[in-house]
Amino acid sequence: MKSNVLHEQQFSCPYCGESITVLLDLSIEEQDYIEDCEVCCRPIEIHYEAQDAHVTYFWASTGE
Repeated sequence: MKSNVLHEQQFSCPYCGESITVLLDLSIEEQDYIEDCEVCCRPIEIHYEAQDAHVTYFWASTGE
């Protein structure tokens, strides 16, 4: 069983442009989910890939 490895990922909101952060569980090697912006509250589509507890790919968009 893999242990939880949390990673704080900083990026700019694709709607308002503000710098925000999300916590990624790097024990999951690939994940897609929706996270609301901490500033403007609009839904952001998050996709990431991880390998050996390191982020190998991160993408955040409006989903449009």
